[in-house]
Amino acid sequence: MWSLLLVSFLSLTTLTAVAAVPDSFTQKNINYRTYVGECPAKSSSNFAMIVMKEFEKKHSLKDVKEKILHEKLDEKHFLSDYRINYNPVIKTLRINLECPQPLVKVQVYKSNGEEHYSAILGDNAKMYEPGYENLMKAEKKLNKNLPLLAISMKQLEGDAPTNLANFIKLMDKDLRSQISEVIVSKSNDLTIVFSFNGKATSVFMGADLWEEKLTRLAKIVGYIKKNKRYPGSINLVNSKKVVVKFSDNI
Repeated sequence: MWSLLLVSFLSLTTLTAVAAVPDSFTQKNINYRTYVGECPAKSSSNFAMIVMKEFEKKHSLKDVKEKILHEKLDEKHFLSDYRINYNPVIKTLRINLECPQPLVKVQVYKSNGEEHYSAILGDNAKMYEPGYENLMKAEKKLNKNLPLLAISMKQLEGDAPTNLANFIKLMDKDLRSQISEVIVSKSNDLTIVFSFNGKATSVFMGADLWEEKLTRLAKIVGYIKKNKRYPGSINLVNSKKVVVKFSDNI
């Protein structure tokens, strides 16, 4: 049944339709093994089918690689990594795909403050098309809206994306899930707005020592949960001094 379906699908001139690619099947005397991990089924299936169709022309991995690079297929299909290997003895093509975990939805601004474009920051510190969030949500791989990150073009071209991605990954999952907004200023000052029980808390991290300050922030959040007190702001700019301003109860 799979063979008939795949023969029909590969005869099409376009690969924009969604096709479910099984983990293992045989097509035109070639065995295919696909491993997609946590990648969205729709984008990974389309990528795999394009690879298969290209490989069947000349059985050339070089041609496949050139097509991927020339058409930027890895970027278009939200891949953080891919490995394609062919064993001629057993006539088996293996396709291993990996996709990034989306961390934040990025709003990039020009120097005059106008919004330039939007993107998704992955846990590999690379930017992806905004549609990646919707695709992950549609396939239940993401169960809530991503927090927003506001950043300038200048900051985006520096180390800020890498530093920020690494910082967010260090967070406890529960704390990370309560981020609603992230702001990186032109001077690299980091501000994070958390939503604790639906109420906003602004955390000022400053421009450096974020990892060290995260330890202190975790302790403060633990105090909040234990005592059910709501802080309006937490100032960690000075690594040797923490200022917490409380307002009302949670």
